[in-house]
Formats: sequence, C-alpha cells, structure tokens
Amino acid sequence: MTSSTPDLDTRIARLFVYPVKSCAGVEVSESVLTETGLDLDRAWMVVDDTGEFVSQRELPRMALVRVQLKTYEVVLRAPGMLALHLSIDSVEDAVRVRVWDDEVAAFDMGAVAAQWFTDFLGRKLRLVRFDPDHQRTSSPEWTAGVQALNQFSDGFPLLVISEGSLAELNQKLVQAGHGAVGIERFRPNIVLAGMQPHDEDRVGLLRIQAEQQVLLRPVKPCARCTIPNIDPASADSQPYVSDMLQTYRRNDRLKGAVTFGMNAIIEEGLEQTLRVGQPVSANWQFD
Repeated sequence: MTSSTPDLDTRIARLFVYPVKSCAGVEVSESVLTETGLDLDRAWMVVDDTGEFVSQRELPRMALVRVQLKTYEVVLRAPGMLALHLSIDSVEDAVRVRVWDDEVAAFDMGAVAAQWFTDFLGRKLRLVRFDPDHQRTSSPEWTAGVQALNQFSDGFPLLVISEGSLAELNQKLVQAGHGAVGIERFRPNIVLAGMQPHDEDRVGLLRIQAEQQVLLRPVKPCARCTIPNIDPASADSQPYVSDMLQTYRRNDRLKGAVTFGMNAIIEEGLEQTLRVGQPVSANWQFD
C-alpha cells in the first residue's frame, strides 16, 4: 500500500438537517456546508419562560414536530395542530437565551410561534432564532484551538455516524428480543455508508469529494443522553436502547459516558455543497 492510498474509502449515504433543535430532522439529498455546519441546522430553538432551552430529554413530544424546508419558509406540523409557517428571513425582538452553559444572542419568533409550541407541549414556551452575528464556539479542548462555530447544536457543528455502527447495535437489539431502531434516534448530520462498526471513531481527516475538497475532522466522541430511547414515531421512551449501549459503548475518554458517533469540525470547504453519494476517504488516526 502506498502512502497515497487511503485506509478507508466510503461515501455519504444520508444527510440530515435539524432546523429546530430537538424537533424531528429533515433528510435531504444535498446541503450547503456553512461555518456553523449544514445550512439551517439548529437555527431555531425552543426555550422556556426563563430563556433556557428545552429538549426531548424533558419533553419527548418534541420528536413529533415535523419540519419541512421550503425556499422561503420552514413549515412545522404536529398531531392535532394546524401547520406553523415560519419565514426564514423574518424575526422579531432581540433576546438572550441559554443553551447548556452558553448564553447567546437570538431573536424571538413572535407570539404565534410561542402559542403553537405552548399548546402542543403543554408548557409556556417560545421559539427563537440564532443571531448569526453571535459567535458560539466549540470547546477548544477538543478542537486543538481551531475556532469551530455552532448555532444551537449541543457543542459542535457536525455529527458523523456510520451505517456499520447502527447495524451492530441493531444486531445486538434483535438478539436480545427487541426491535431494530432507525438512525434518526441518533440525530446525525452525515451518515457514512457501510464501514466496520465505529470506524468513524478511529479516523483522522474525512476528505469529501465535492466540487472542491471538503475536509472534516472528527474531534470528540458524542456522549449520549436519553434521547436515543425516544421513538421518533410515537415519542414513547424505550430504555432498552440505552441499556444495550451501556453494555459495550462506555468510553474512558469521557469518564465512562456512553458514546455513539463522532462530533466533527470543518477545516476546509465552506460553501461547498455536500451530496448523498459523494466519495469520502480517510486514514486511521493513532493517538
């Protein structure tokens, strides 16, 4: 094997964008790569009356909020609710909100959106849009000092998972008498075709052959909370998913947390369009 031959050749199998944090994702065939991740990913967020973000962790019915991306608007639908139409280019008052430990600048989306989420989720809530002039950065502890920007994601611009990782989990679940689960529970942005289970944990730069080269660097294993237990079709909790992951995915790098997938940052390729089917190559990363 020559030095120019990559250790791993694969392709983009699926792409997902999550316009509203913790609501259902949108599977797309292509998406523009921006400095904060895929275009419109986690651009909106639901907050309580103190400005603190809420998620499926405490409000699992958020999984039932379906999102449709159109040219000039985002349309939200949920059981028993009329559709909520949000103009992509319209916001209202400037506000300050909190996502994890970060207080960030945002814009309120108005009384109609607030009432829609309040009615569906049964708590006083509002919807906000990230202020693009605000710079929220990933932890430099994991990015080697690279300034990686995010909107309302948990902490990194992209999440990468391989089909092989999900296949291994599903094999274990089925052997234990449970049903298989979909990749949607793990909320990836980029799903890589095939691969051995969790090879995404072991690679360095991901080189994607777009119109111009795109370089993504996996930097931190994604620690998992209870959201993968939530059935996206019903919002029911199925703890056997986390229970199974506990048996083989505890990660000493994160003090024993269960990890699944890799958070990634962008090193090259802003404004390139990622498409399903694009070739991806990588070499093993030895720490």
